[in-house]
Amino acid sequence: MTDSLADVQARAMERTGRAAAREIPRENPREIADEHRREDGVDAEFGRVFESEFDYVWNSLRRLGVREADLDDQVHELFLRVHQRWDRRDPARPVRPWLLAFAARVAADYRKLAYCRREIPGLSPHASDPAPLADAAAYQAELRAIVLDALQRLPLDRRALFIAVEIDGQSGPEVAEALGIPLNTAYSRLRVARTEFASALRELRGSRKDPP
Repeated sequence: MTDSLADVQARAMERTGRAAAREIPRENPREIADEHRREDGVDAEFGRVFESEFDYVWNSLRRLGVREADLDDQVHELFLRVHQRWDRRDPARPVRPWLLAFAARVAADYRKLAYCRREIPGLSPHASDPAPLADAAAYQAELRAIVLDALQRLPLDRRALFIAVEIDGQSGPEVAEALGIPLNTAYSRLRVARTEFASALRELRGSRKDPP
């Protein structure tokens, strides 16, 4: 029996150790899956992509500036949009550049919301650990915070390219096509992003003390 979209979501949320999915007010994922169900297995394929790429989408949105407290909701928003446009996917092409294009649009819409405030993505302001981190772990946590902060200094269009190519290892032509921009424009933005990221790293490293 083919799993519904809601069933796939529940398993993915449990597998990744995050809280159960919040209610999505404007649409119900189960109803969407039932409405668009076909005999050619489109929902089964969508379910496989949902499970295999959930972590990739979650991390992409985090790097693109979505606060950790809002990530689950925005991941579900992204997959709702993907499901609605599933017919437009070219199965002969890698799925991650296509998903990145959705992530860039979702992140851009998210940034327009009035309640958004600046925060280093992936670091919860409410999380606390009474036990001090070991020196090595503390140092790695500091480096991670610096990298995430440096990413936030890049404009969203260049940040999406930089993350896809430099962090995720996707090819420039695939990403350019998925984002709907000329290849030369993509490479030009990528060169600028590399310079901006390196400059931001130097500035941030210089402004913070290394852990003892």
